[in-house]
Amino acid sequence: MKRIAVLTSGGDAPGMNAAIRAVVRTAIAHQVEIYGIERGYQGLIDGAIIPMDARSVSGIIHHGGTILRTARCDAFREESGREQATRMLATHGIEGLVVIGGDGSYRGAHDLWKHSGIPCVGIPGTIDNDIGGTQYTIGFDTALNVAMEAIDRLRDTAAAHDRTFFVEVMGRHNGYIGMCSGLAGGAEEVLVPEKAFDAHALVETLRTGAARGKTSMIIVVAEGGDGGSAYDVAAKVAELSEFKDSRVAVIGHLQRGGTPTAFDRILASRMGVVAVKSLLDGASGVMIASENNVMVQRPFEETWTSRNLFDPDMLQVIHTLGV
Repeated sequence: MKRIAVLTSGGDAPGMNAAIRAVVRTAIAHQVEIYGIERGYQGLIDGAIIPMDARSVSGIIHHGGTILRTARCDAFREESGREQATRMLATHGIEGLVVIGGDGSYRGAHDLWKHSGIPCVGIPGTIDNDIGGTQYTIGFDTALNVAMEAIDRLRDTAAAHDRTFFVEVMGRHNGYIGMCSGLAGGAEEVLVPEKAFDAHALVETLRTGAARGKTSMIIVVAEGGDGGSAYDVAAKVAELSEFKDSRVAVIGHLQRGGTPTAFDRILASRMGVVAVKSLLDGASGVMIASENNVMVQRPFEETWTSRNLFDPDMLQVIHTLGV
Protein backbone atom coordinates (compact mmCIF):
# COMPACT_ATOMS: atom_id res chain seq x y z
CA MET A 1 0.00 0.00 0.00
CA LYS A 2 1.61 3.22 -1.21
CA ARG A 3 -1.10 5.87 -0.81
CA ILE A 4 -3.83 6.29 1.83
CA ALA A 5 -6.26 9.02 2.91
CA VAL A 6 -7.92 10.22 6.09
CA LEU A 7 -11.26 11.95 6.69
CA THR A 8 -13.35 13.12 9.63
CA SER A 9 -17.10 12.57 9.57
CA GLY A 10 -20.14 13.28 11.72
CA GLY A 11 -19.99 15.53 14.78
CA ASP A 12 -16.63 17.06 15.64
CA ALA A 13 -14.90 16.00 18.83
CA PRO A 14 -11.86 17.41 20.67
CA GLY A 15 -8.85 15.27 19.79
CA MET A 16 -9.74 14.70 16.14
CA ASN A 17 -6.83 16.89 15.09
CA ALA A 18 -4.47 14.85 17.24
CA ALA A 19 -5.73 11.74 15.44
CA ILE A 20 -5.24 13.35 12.01
CA ARG A 21 -1.71 14.33 13.01
CA ALA A 22 -0.93 10.78 14.12
CA VAL A 23 -2.31 9.26 10.91
CA VAL A 24 -0.37 11.65 8.67
CA ARG A 25 2.95 11.28 10.45
CA THR A 26 2.67 7.51 10.84
CA ALA A 27 2.02 7.16 7.12
CA ILE A 28 5.05 9.31 6.34
CA ALA A 29 7.19 7.26 8.75
CA HIS A 30 6.27 4.18 6.69
CA GLN A 31 7.02 5.88 3.34
CA VAL A 32 3.32 5.99 2.44
CA GLU A 33 1.77 9.00 0.68
CA ILE A 34 -1.06 10.52 2.69
CA TYR A 35 -4.03 12.61 1.55
CA GLY A 36 -6.65 14.49 3.53
CA ILE A 37 -10.31 14.49 2.48
CA GLU A 38 -12.11 17.68 3.42
CA ARG A 39 -15.70 17.70 4.79
CA GLY A 40 -16.05 13.95 5.20
CA TYR A 41 -17.89 11.80 2.69
CA GLN A 42 -19.31 14.87 0.97
CA GLY A 43 -15.79 16.03 0.24
CA LEU A 44 -14.90 12.55 -1.01
CA ILE A 45 -17.79 12.66 -3.49
CA ASP A 46 -16.83 16.20 -4.53
CA GLY A 47 -13.15 15.33 -4.93
CA ALA A 48 -11.93 17.63 -2.14
CA ILE A 49 -8.79 15.54 -1.68
CA ILE A 50 -5.52 17.25 -0.79
CA PRO A 51 -1.96 15.95 -0.28
CA MET A 52 -0.61 16.24 3.25
CA ASP A 53 2.85 16.21 4.76
CA ALA A 54 4.40 16.45 8.21
CA ARG A 55 4.21 20.25 8.22
CA SER A 56 0.50 20.30 7.30
CA VAL A 57 -0.29 18.86 10.74
CA SER A 58 2.24 20.91 12.67
CA GLY A 59 0.85 22.73 15.70
CA ILE A 60 -2.64 21.17 15.63
CA ILE A 61 -2.48 18.63 18.46
CA HIS A 62 -3.93 21.11 20.96
CA HIS A 63 -6.70 22.47 18.73
CA GLY A 64 -10.34 21.39 18.96
CA GLY A 65 -12.53 20.76 15.94
CA THR A 66 -10.96 19.24 12.83
CA ILE A 67 -8.70 20.90 10.27
CA LEU A 68 -10.26 18.65 7.62
CA ARG A 69 -13.71 19.85 8.66
CA THR A 70 -16.74 17.60 8.67
CA ALA A 71 -20.21 17.38 7.16
CA ARG A 72 -23.25 15.16 6.93
CA CYS A 73 -23.75 13.51 3.55
CA ASP A 74 -27.09 12.04 2.53
CA ALA A 75 -25.78 11.33 -0.98
CA PHE A 76 -23.32 8.79 0.40
CA ARG A 77 -26.24 6.66 1.62
CA GLU A 78 -27.10 5.99 -2.02
CA GLU A 79 -25.21 3.55 -4.23
CA SER A 80 -24.62 6.31 -6.77
CA GLY A 81 -22.87 8.38 -4.11
CA ARG A 82 -20.63 5.50 -3.09
CA GLU A 83 -19.85 4.82 -6.74
CA GLN A 84 -18.75 8.44 -7.19
CA ALA A 85 -16.63 8.20 -4.05
CA THR A 86 -15.00 5.04 -5.39
CA ARG A 87 -14.14 6.80 -8.63
CA MET A 88 -12.56 9.69 -6.75
CA LEU A 89 -10.40 7.36 -4.68
CA ALA A 90 -9.32 5.51 -7.82
CA THR A 91 -8.54 8.79 -9.61
CA HIS A 92 -6.15 9.75 -6.82
CA GLY A 93 -4.68 6.27 -6.53
CA ILE A 94 -5.78 5.91 -2.92
CA GLU A 95 -5.53 2.33 -1.69
CA GLY A 96 -6.74 2.64 1.90
CA LEU A 97 -8.87 4.97 4.03
CA VAL A 98 -8.86 5.98 7.71
CA VAL A 99 -12.24 7.25 8.92
CA ILE A 100 -12.44 9.27 12.15
CA GLY A 101 -16.00 9.49 13.48
CA GLY A 102 -18.89 7.63 15.07
CA ASP A 103 -21.12 4.68 14.25
CA GLY A 104 -22.79 6.44 11.31
CA SER A 105 -19.37 7.11 9.82
CA TYR A 106 -18.53 3.42 10.16
CA ARG A 107 -21.71 2.36 8.40
CA GLY A 108 -20.54 4.52 5.52
CA ALA A 109 -17.01 3.09 5.65
CA HIS A 110 -18.40 -0.45 5.79
CA ASP A 111 -20.60 0.17 2.74
CA LEU A 112 -17.73 1.79 0.85
CA TRP A 113 -15.44 -1.14 1.62
CA LYS A 114 -18.05 -3.65 0.49
CA HIS A 115 -18.82 -1.63 -2.64
CA SER A 116 -15.29 -0.79 -3.75
CA GLY A 117 -13.04 -3.26 -1.95
CA ILE A 118 -10.91 -0.38 -0.66
CA PRO A 119 -9.71 -1.21 2.88
CA CYS A 120 -11.15 1.07 5.57
CA VAL A 121 -10.14 1.39 9.23
CA GLY A 122 -11.96 3.54 11.77
CA ILE A 123 -10.96 5.68 14.74
CA PRO A 124 -13.77 6.41 17.23
CA GLY A 125 -14.31 10.15 17.57
CA THR A 126 -17.41 11.33 19.44
CA ILE A 127 -17.97 13.07 22.76
CA ASP A 128 -20.88 10.74 23.57
CA ASN A 129 -18.69 7.68 24.33
CA ASP A 130 -21.52 5.53 23.00
CA ILE A 131 -19.74 3.43 20.36
CA GLY A 132 -19.86 -0.29 20.97
CA GLY A 133 -16.57 -2.17 21.21
CA THR A 134 -14.44 0.54 22.82
CA GLN A 135 -14.22 1.76 26.39
CA TYR A 136 -13.39 5.32 25.39
CA THR A 137 -13.91 7.49 22.34
CA ILE A 138 -11.87 10.54 21.37
CA GLY A 139 -13.47 13.70 22.77
CA PHE A 140 -15.38 12.18 25.68
CA ASP A 141 -12.89 13.13 28.36
CA THR A 142 -12.73 16.74 27.17
CA ALA A 143 -16.51 17.07 27.00
CA LEU A 144 -16.79 15.53 30.45
CA ASN A 145 -14.37 18.04 31.92
CA VAL A 146 -16.19 20.95 30.26
CA ALA A 147 -19.49 19.74 31.73
CA MET A 148 -17.92 19.25 35.15
CA GLU A 149 -16.45 22.75 35.15
CA ALA A 150 -19.83 24.19 34.16
CA ILE A 151 -21.49 22.34 37.04
CA ASP A 152 -18.85 23.67 39.44
CA ARG A 153 -19.50 27.23 38.29
CA LEU A 154 -23.28 26.84 38.44
CA ARG A 155 -23.09 25.44 41.95
CA ASP A 156 -21.41 28.66 43.09
CA THR A 157 -24.27 30.81 41.84
CA ALA A 158 -26.89 28.29 42.98
CA ALA A 159 -25.48 28.48 46.50
CA ALA A 160 -25.38 32.27 46.40
CA HIS A 161 -29.08 32.49 45.51
CA ASP A 162 -30.45 29.40 47.32
CA ARG A 163 -31.66 27.92 44.04
CA THR A 164 -32.00 24.59 42.29
CA PHE A 165 -30.32 24.32 38.87
CA PHE A 166 -31.27 21.85 36.15
CA VAL A 167 -28.16 21.40 34.00
CA GLU A 168 -28.53 19.77 30.58
CA VAL A 169 -25.54 18.00 29.05
CA MET A 170 -25.04 16.30 25.69
CA GLY A 171 -24.83 12.59 24.97
CA ARG A 172 -27.41 11.92 22.25
CA HIS A 173 -29.08 8.76 23.65
CA ASN A 174 -26.30 7.88 26.06
CA GLY A 175 -26.00 9.07 29.65
CA TYR A 176 -22.22 8.72 29.95
CA ILE A 177 -21.44 12.46 30.09
CA GLY A 178 -24.40 13.10 32.39
CA MET A 179 -23.53 10.31 34.79
CA CYS A 180 -19.81 11.06 35.04
CA SER A 181 -20.14 14.86 35.18
CA GLY A 182 -22.90 14.57 37.77
CA LEU A 183 -20.83 12.28 39.94
CA ALA A 184 -17.70 14.42 39.58
CA GLY A 185 -19.69 17.61 40.18
CA GLY A 186 -21.49 16.37 43.28
CA ALA A 187 -24.98 16.57 41.76
CA GLU A 188 -27.94 15.64 43.89
CA GLU A 189 -29.52 13.68 41.04
CA VAL A 190 -28.69 12.64 37.48
CA LEU A 191 -31.35 11.85 34.88
CA VAL A 192 -30.14 9.59 32.08
CA PRO A 193 -31.79 7.87 29.09
CA GLU A 194 -30.86 4.47 30.54
CA LYS A 195 -33.33 4.95 33.43
CA ALA A 196 -37.02 5.85 33.15
CA PHE A 197 -37.87 9.36 34.33
CA ASP A 198 -39.89 9.50 37.54
CA ALA A 199 -40.95 13.07 38.31
CA HIS A 200 -42.44 12.19 41.69
CA ALA A 201 -39.24 10.44 42.80
CA LEU A 202 -37.22 13.48 41.73
CA VAL A 203 -39.48 15.77 43.77
CA GLU A 204 -38.96 13.52 46.80
CA THR A 205 -35.19 13.73 46.31
CA LEU A 206 -35.40 17.52 46.33
CA ARG A 207 -37.66 17.54 49.39
CA THR A 208 -35.37 15.17 51.24
CA GLY A 209 -32.39 17.40 50.50
CA ALA A 210 -34.27 20.50 51.63
CA ALA A 211 -35.32 18.74 54.86
CA ARG A 212 -31.65 18.04 55.57
CA GLY A 213 -30.85 21.72 55.29
CA LYS A 214 -29.79 22.01 51.65
CA THR A 215 -30.59 25.44 50.24
CA SER A 216 -29.33 24.78 46.70
CA MET A 217 -29.17 21.68 44.54
CA ILE A 218 -27.91 20.56 41.13
CA ILE A 219 -29.86 18.17 38.90
CA VAL A 220 -28.00 16.97 35.80
CA VAL A 221 -30.23 16.10 32.84
CA ALA A 222 -28.68 14.08 30.00
CA GLU A 223 -30.28 14.80 26.64
CA GLY A 224 -32.27 12.00 25.06
CA GLY A 225 -34.11 10.89 28.20
CA ASP A 226 -37.87 10.30 28.31
CA GLY A 227 -38.31 13.23 30.67
CA GLY A 228 -37.51 15.62 27.85
CA SER A 229 -35.18 18.60 28.05
CA ALA A 230 -33.97 20.24 31.25
CA TYR A 231 -36.67 22.87 30.68
CA ASP A 232 -39.31 20.13 30.54
CA VAL A 233 -38.02 18.53 33.72
CA ALA A 234 -37.91 21.86 35.57
CA ALA A 235 -41.46 22.64 34.48
CA LYS A 236 -42.71 19.24 35.64
CA VAL A 237 -41.04 19.66 39.04
CA ALA A 238 -42.57 23.14 39.41
CA GLU A 239 -45.98 21.72 38.54
CA LEU A 240 -45.75 18.97 41.17
CA SER A 241 -43.96 20.77 44.01
CA GLU A 242 -42.94 23.92 45.80
CA PHE A 243 -39.64 24.05 43.84
CA LYS A 244 -40.72 26.75 41.42
CA ASP A 245 -37.81 29.21 41.57
CA SER A 246 -35.34 27.04 39.69
CA ARG A 247 -32.99 27.84 36.82
CA VAL A 248 -32.04 25.88 33.71
CA ALA A 249 -28.60 25.83 32.07
CA VAL A 250 -27.99 24.05 28.77
CA ILE A 251 -24.26 23.57 28.21
CA GLY A 252 -24.78 22.49 24.60
CA HIS A 253 -22.06 22.74 21.99
CA LEU A 254 -19.53 24.17 24.43
CA GLN A 255 -18.85 20.49 25.14
CA ARG A 256 -17.84 19.83 21.55
CA GLY A 257 -15.17 22.49 21.12
CA GLY A 258 -12.06 23.69 22.87
CA THR A 259 -8.64 22.36 23.73
CA PRO A 260 -8.58 18.56 24.13
CA THR A 261 -7.40 17.12 27.42
CA ALA A 262 -4.16 15.19 27.74
CA PHE A 263 -6.17 11.95 27.88
CA ASP A 264 -7.88 12.67 24.54
CA ARG A 265 -4.63 13.74 22.87
CA ILE A 266 -2.88 10.57 24.00
CA LEU A 267 -5.79 8.32 23.05
CA ALA A 268 -6.09 9.94 19.62
CA SER A 269 -2.37 9.68 18.98
CA ARG A 270 -2.21 6.02 19.91
CA MET A 271 -5.28 5.17 17.84
CA GLY A 272 -3.95 7.07 14.83
CA VAL A 273 -0.69 5.14 14.83
CA VAL A 274 -2.42 1.77 15.20
CA ALA A 275 -4.99 2.63 12.50
CA VAL A 276 -2.30 3.21 9.87
CA LYS A 277 -0.31 0.17 10.90
CA SER A 278 -3.49 -1.93 10.74
CA LEU A 279 -4.19 -0.74 7.19
CA LEU A 280 -0.65 -1.53 6.11
CA ASP A 281 -0.94 -4.98 7.71
CA GLY A 282 -4.01 -5.73 5.59
CA ALA A 283 -6.83 -5.00 8.04
CA SER A 284 -10.17 -3.64 6.83
CA GLY A 285 -13.69 -3.22 8.11
CA VAL A 286 -12.46 -2.62 11.65
CA MET A 287 -12.35 0.16 14.22
CA ILE A 288 -9.40 0.75 16.52
CA ALA A 289 -10.74 0.38 20.06
CA SER A 290 -9.43 0.98 23.56
CA GLU A 291 -9.76 -2.05 25.81
CA ASN A 292 -8.09 -1.97 29.24
CA ASN A 293 -5.67 0.65 27.89
CA VAL A 294 -4.69 -1.59 24.98
CA MET A 295 -5.46 -0.71 21.36
CA VAL A 296 -7.34 -3.53 19.63
CA GLN A 297 -9.41 -4.06 16.47
CA ARG A 298 -13.19 -4.42 16.49
CA PRO A 299 -15.44 -5.16 13.48
CA PHE A 300 -17.39 -2.15 12.18
CA GLU A 301 -20.67 -4.03 12.76
CA GLU A 302 -20.00 -4.11 16.51
CA THR A 303 -20.06 -0.32 16.63
CA TRP A 304 -23.74 -0.15 15.76
CA THR A 305 -25.05 -3.48 17.06
CA SER A 306 -23.92 -2.72 20.63
CA ARG A 307 -23.55 0.39 22.75
CA ASN A 308 -20.97 1.40 25.32
CA LEU A 309 -22.79 1.75 28.66
CA PHE A 310 -21.74 3.15 32.02
CA ASP A 311 -21.75 0.94 35.10
CA PRO A 312 -25.31 1.17 36.52
CA ASP A 313 -23.84 1.03 40.03
CA MET A 314 -22.76 4.62 39.45
CA LEU A 315 -26.38 5.68 39.91
CA GLN A 316 -26.34 4.22 43.39
CA VAL A 317 -23.11 6.07 44.11
CA ILE A 318 -24.87 9.33 43.16
CA HIS A 319 -27.72 8.56 45.53
CA THR A 320 -25.42 7.49 48.36
CA LEU A 321 -23.30 10.64 48.16
CA GLY A 322 -26.18 13.04 47.50
CA VAL A 323 -27.45 13.05 51.11
